[in-house]
Amino acid sequence: MTAAPGPGARRLEGRLIALGVTGSIAAYKAVELLRLLTAEGADVVVLLSPSATRFVGPLSFAALSRHPVESDVLDLLPDGRIGHIVVADSADAIVVAPATAHWLAAMANGLAGDVVTAAALATSAPVVVAPAMDGDMWTHPATVANVGRLREAFGYVVVAPESGPLASGQSGVGRLAELPAIVDAVVEALDSQPIRQPDAARRPPITDGTPREADLVSRRIVITAGGTREPIDPVRYIGNRSTGRMGAALADAALARGAAVTLIAAAVEVALPEGADVIRVESTAELRAALRNAMASAPAPGASDGSDGRIAKPADALVMAAAVADFTPSKPQDRKIPRAEGLTLELSPTPDLLGEVASLVGEKRNGKAAPILVGFAAETGSLERAPGKVAAKSIDFLVANDVSEAGSGFGTDTNRVTIFDRSGSKDELPLLSKREVADRILDRVAAALDARDSDAQTAGMQQPTSSEGRSR
Repeated sequence: MTAAPGPGARRLEGRLIALGVTGSIAAYKAVELLRLLTAEGADVVVLLSPSATRFVGPLSFAALSRHPVESDVLDLLPDGRIGHIVVADSADAIVVAPATAHWLAAMANGLAGDVVTAAALATSAPVVVAPAMDGDMWTHPATVANVGRLREAFGYVVVAPESGPLASGQSGVGRLAELPAIVDAVVEALDSQPIRQPDAARRPPITDGTPREADLVSRRIVITAGGTREPIDPVRYIGNRSTGRMGAALADAALARGAAVTLIAAAVEVALPEGADVIRVESTAELRAALRNAMASAPAPGASDGSDGRIAKPADALVMAAAVADFTPSKPQDRKIPRAEGLTLELSPTPDLLGEVASLVGEKRNGKAAPILVGFAAETGSLERAPGKVAAKSIDFLVANDVSEAGSGFGTDTNRVTIFDRSGSKDELPLLSKREVADRILDRVAAALDARDSDAQTAGMQQPTSSEGRSR
């Protein structure tokens, strides 16, 4: 046994604790349990069963733990490792709270149908289980047998539920144990064991994890996503490999930070976030028209194109994440070209849409400062051309990536980007989830908007406000 910790000592300092959450109404208490474990010095990574995500979303857990939340046995970490296996191999202890009757039965029989059971099956670390369910479920012979097997055959520590009001409206034994008691059980289970995996590189990766403030409230952000399709004839088109994941991640992140989002979506292969005003386009020409309208005004609720039902509200920023075709057929046909005729395409360059927007907005628009403009550049092999594009397009930021790099191309959930700005500086980010990349980009957009407005306010204060002031 180790000596009792002194006053103020953190009993789980340096430990990695895996917190498994299953689908009980008590799942909301797991957020506070995470806080208590963290207050004891633990590094906490969260695993959610599919039903748990219906009670508590992963965002709160990810923000508080600074780790990606594991919720699918097929999910990979940004570096390609299997998420729940990394947790199983590196966690000092796994605590499942709340544990449902279903989870107890699955675990007792070795059924790895979710990340919580899979990690517990794959680990040699102590497992602490805190059940929560209706009283009759807790006393049912099947549950009693499953709990007995976990204790006696598996050596799990079971923190029994307590008596009190239950979600069913009845009263009985089934309430999740008090959270401090669960923390005490974790501390006791670890006793004097050394830290199992002190090498941070072999633990689950830490993300930025800082909860973003609602720093885009009252801002309207226009985001483009997906790849344009240039018609050859009514059946065929020239396209690209963009799936729209990066644009969708940007829209989702901007909405979470309070922005009003206009999302101009070309061909996409992902679900688009609810809450965005979506304008569907296909070709570069359609995107061009929608972009001109969207930058000057906001779509009315229910608008499905870039022309009707406008509300005057200029955009504060444009994030041009769409993969716009560089070329389009010079003479698209209005009928399907028969195979027997053969096909020779004459291509014409498409307009530089971001450059056009930059020229249109200039330095001022309707007496207001110009919107912040963010471009994207997909390169292969090198990013050496990227810095010149910032000045050439007269934009604020350019997000460039090498699409030939593993984990950084089209269709992936991750991206490794470098952000260039008009001052000439650059920020090389590590391989991150596209959602985290989106927030890193929006961090800069929010800061640039605040600086823009501050400069405008300062300039306004310096201008004379009366004929008397002008004569002095």
